Amino acid sequence: MSTAPILAVTGNQAVAMAMKQIDPDLVAAYPITPQTDVVQQFSEFVADGLVNTEFVTVESEHSAMSACVGSASTGARTMTATSSAGFALMWEMLYIAASMRVPIVMTTVNRALSGPINIHCDHSDTMGGRDTGWMQIYNEDAQEAYDATIMGFPIAEHKDVRLPLMNMYDGFIISGAIGPLQALDDEQVKQFIGEAPTYPGLLDSEHPITVGPFDGLHGYYFEAKMTQQQAMDNALGVIQETYDRFAALTGRQYQHLMKYKMDDADIAIVVANSAAGNTRNVVDALRAEGIKAGAIKLRTFRPFPAAEYAEALAGCKAVGVMDRADSFGALGGPLYLEILATLYQYGASPKVGNFIYGLGGREIYPHDIERAFRMLKDAADGAELPKSRVYLNAKGA
Repeated sequence: MSTAPILAVTGNQAVAMAMKQIDPDLVAAYPITPQTDVVQQFSEFVADGLVNTEFVTVESEHSAMSACVGSASTGARTMTATSSAGFALMWEMLYIAASMRVPIVMTTVNRALSGPINIHCDHSDTMGGRDTGWMQIYNEDAQEAYDATIMGFPIAEHKDVRLPLMNMYDGFIISGAIGPLQALDDEQVKQFIGEAPTYPGLLDSEHPITVGPFDGLHGYYFEAKMTQQQAMDNALGVIQETYDRFAALTGRQYQHLMKYKMDDADIAIVVANSAAGNTRNVVDALRAEGIKAGAIKLRTFRPFPAAEYAEALAGCKAVGVMDRADSFGALGGPLYLEILATLYQYGASPKVGNFIYGLGGREIYPHDIERAFRMLKDAADGAELPKSRVYLNAKGA
């Protein structure tokens, strides 16, 4: 167990510290608010000779991910970070990184996508990238972001996975806010992540491989996509094994979904990232009234742990899913659609409602979350939930 002192750091500082301790072979990045502090601070570590990393300054996020793909294809441990429009500019290369099975680890600090122009937090960037083939882990605070960064390579590099991984946390709310961090020491990090695995790369002349070929009508494109999905299936177990191994080292236990007072819950809310704390507080207040409320915090989103959600929610009468992103023209937000499909597929039948909140950084207050819970309580008592989205703290809603 870690006995390190508690530090006061921002979310971005926590991730930069984790990257320093990992000391990857290459970091290629381009600055964008609110991610800039991550690579700016890491570049200072490089300039001061505190890491052996090759730091590549590029002209765009598309170029950053292109450089990362090339680096990781040689077998080099490779990292980057981005946000919002930078994430969107990487779009083409995100698919290429996943399909080439390169284990890049990327921090993505969640920020809204324009327009109108907005630099504040929501999850529209990474939720929009949910089908790129990257593993996705969402984090509530600086400690979780630090921990997830350290766990990134043991997951991504595993022989049964070999997929890129991105970690998310909320822009400004976590990225620039000061919170507590209990860091590992450098040697613990080195031992935990281990030596980089050896696999044939572009620079291995003894084991030549083909990277990025054309794979047309009569090739194996279809089968390549199947193997990506098989790797995602494998990743669920590998991620949990890594969570468990990290818990043995630190005492901080993570699960694919982080349950709070769910054992006997009649009503429950599923929520991601920084809003989880207020949601737990509202659960406590409702429990004091005798209402059996519970909460689940999203952690692993890709691959999606459907069976675990079905088991956790099967006993509920009504479930609310809080999305900090919308899926325009769809039945609801991205997380809502996942939960809805999961419950149907596994034969669970609670009433389910979708609550959209926090778009463009709009505040979400405890009374907003309580409003959602009160609607769920009414539904558990026989009322119907709206079939369309409910917008929390939206003007005129």
